[in-house]
Amino acid sequence: MIFNLGGVGGTMDAPGFTASLVAGGVAGISVDLILFPLDTIKTRLQSPQGFNKAGGFRGIYAGVPSAAVGSFPNAAAFFLTYEYVKSLLHTDSTSHFRPVKHMLAASTGEVVACLIRVPSEVVKQRAQVSASSKTLQIFLTILSEEGIQGLYRGYKSTVLREIPFSLVQFPLWESLKALWAWRRGHVVDSWQSAVCGAFAGGFAAAVTTPLDVAKTRIMLAKAGSSTAVGNVLSAMHGVWRSQGLAGLFAGVLPRMAAISMGGFIFLGAYDQTRSLLLELGRKSP
Repeated sequence: MIFNLGGVGGTMDAPGFTASLVAGGVAGISVDLILFPLDTIKTRLQSPQGFNKAGGFRGIYAGVPSAAVGSFPNAAAFFLTYEYVKSLLHTDSTSHFRPVKHMLAASTGEVVACLIRVPSEVVKQRAQVSASSKTLQIFLTILSEEGIQGLYRGYKSTVLREIPFSLVQFPLWESLKALWAWRRGHVVDSWQSAVCGAFAGGFAAAVTTPLDVAKTRIMLAKAGSSTAVGNVLSAMHGVWRSQGLAGLFAGVLPRMAAISMGGFIFLGAYDQTRSLLLELGRKSP
């Protein structure tokens, strides 16, 4: 997914939870489809064969069916886990441990959501660097050559990317909101929170780019190769040895742009969809 879902939601009743679940899924699909070209550019910049050989700017929507299919259940799995863990770790609203609770809930949510996200991501990224191949054809090839475990190649590297991302993003997001509130003398509005989230997400995206590069290399590696084993440090070392620092930060700009803009689009689509569903719920007998 092109954005980070953490920080949304709270203690809620059943109708509110259902609305949040559906709204999160709708918002997730919206972001993934709108910003898909940026994700394709990022993947091709990070691919071992290089941007031009991976397709350049051609077939920029290659792999979009995989993203579309996986986006809703991925967001739903995150929300279910996120809200459940938050309810288990109930703390007072003024507690200093509140950000820690959000980080733990978001990290657990990412671990569960990756069970859905990784197969979708593997198929999507391989389609992005071989635009001439159909998504279904790539999916069936992975199953026949590598089995189910082929679809989960890069699971560990994806989780190792998402958790540090959350650990960087959430404290920074909370600090920026607190600073803005202190400067303005009042609690930040939702759009101001979104601005803080965009900056926090963009920064977190930048510093975790080497982990994202390693994940991409692992998912795109040929079956049986040393990179395909899934060792993140080994993959990063290989990139450093062949391309240096520039290789480890390949695709950093489109990654930052996608995650920053994704936060804005997600929050807008999430709020609109959730409000509509709650309004419809109140009107129904």
